[in-house]
Amino acid sequence: MRSALLSAGAAGLALGGAAAAPARPAAQPARPVVTPLTPAPIPANAEAIYMQRYRDYMKTPGDFPYNPMEAMPGVETYRALPTATSRALPAKVLDQAAAYAAQMGSRAMLVWHKGVVVKSWYAPGMGTATQMVSKSLSKPLTGIAVGRAIALGYIPSLDTPLSQILPETAGKPQGRILVRHLLDMRSGMLDQGFTMDPAHPLNRAYLELDHGPYTMAHYPMIAEPGARYGYANAPSDMVAYVIERATGRRYGEFISNEVLRPIGAQGGSIWVDRPGGLAHSGCCTYLPTETYLRMGILLLKDGVWGGPNGQKRRLLPTGYVSEMRKGTPQNPNFGLGIWIGEPYLQRRGFGAQGAAGPKVLHSAPFLDPKLFMFDGNGNQVVWISPKADLIVMRLGAAPPAPSATQPEWDNAYLPNLLLGALGLKPAPAAK
Repeated sequence: MRSALLSAGAAGLALGGAAAAPARPAAQPARPVVTPLTPAPIPANAEAIYMQRYRDYMKTPGDFPYNPMEAMPGVETYRALPTATSRALPAKVLDQAAAYAAQMGSRAMLVWHKGVVVKSWYAPGMGTATQMVSKSLSKPLTGIAVGRAIALGYIPSLDTPLSQILPETAGKPQGRILVRHLLDMRSGMLDQGFTMDPAHPLNRAYLELDHGPYTMAHYPMIAEPGARYGYANAPSDMVAYVIERATGRRYGEFISNEVLRPIGAQGGSIWVDRPGGLAHSGCCTYLPTETYLRMGILLLKDGVWGGPNGQKRRLLPTGYVSEMRKGTPQNPNFGLGIWIGEPYLQRRGFGAQGAAGPKVLHSAPFLDPKLFMFDGNGNQVVWISPKADLIVMRLGAAPPAPSATQPEWDNAYLPNLLLGALGLKPAPAAK
């Protein structure tokens, strides 16, 4: 296991290697005084509401109507990211990228390079203020939220066991889950799946009106925490539960005031299990395109946001983004809520390597070996290239199914098209 890293104020990561000279420990910020939240009342007809949600979900699992939604405000006065005509990326290449986005049924495609947006393309009826559903683009946001909570002193470190935040899990397998395991999908919880059984924990954890306590008490643990990769919404949804218990603040309010507003972003809304209830942090947020882009910029810049007039503010602990970008032995392609481009897999699924399920085509290795991604259901992707100081994003519904006239979605095409135009070359073949 990695050492207990990234306590707030940590100067570095000390991941091994030669012993460092003794140094005075970095000062830890005092943990803020936390007043526990008062749970919202659960309606008397909660079971009837659950069953209606279940029926709606069974009708359209991929387009389930999230309800109720809770506002997640951004800045009061929004200033769009600067735009400019690119001198490095030819217009014909940017147009080619937009044409591919359109062909694949996208709703928006943005290209950001070296501090400015150099291409914005929106489908008819879409625009800069359109609220776009996140699907699993919410998972990188959970990683940012945890990093922010560590920076503020609410959570000691990524390696804090849940038993320290949720005392009711002490002595249980759930209490041995580390905070990092909720982000890197090694919680030991049951993998994501689908069942038509209304009593199954897969449905109960997703649709219950008090899904936080339910998930911690009843969602199946199938492995020791840290031992197995298993992609699922349940552990990611529990990030909101951990944030609320650790901070005494509602998840949506915490995201608004500690993430969105500090990066100058527009806000949106998030699905909660009942009015005033717990947010679904793992899946179900609506935000405008530039908000997702700003989150990518924050990570590209190592957790530091550069505001107007050259002002800079560190929002995430030093080294935290580097930790996010590290895979695990169980899945080298998945870090803390984000996907990692290397090692190359021509077809990469969301589940464990070798597991059944859809596999996304990557026709070639990424031209930037250090590229990392936000990658959500329906091939909603934010590609982040540190080498080229480039971010490309594609939002929208799932691309059309491949046919004789419709090519298959290629998760490497857009970033490699642009990286190639910037002069990046494929790595030499191994001898």
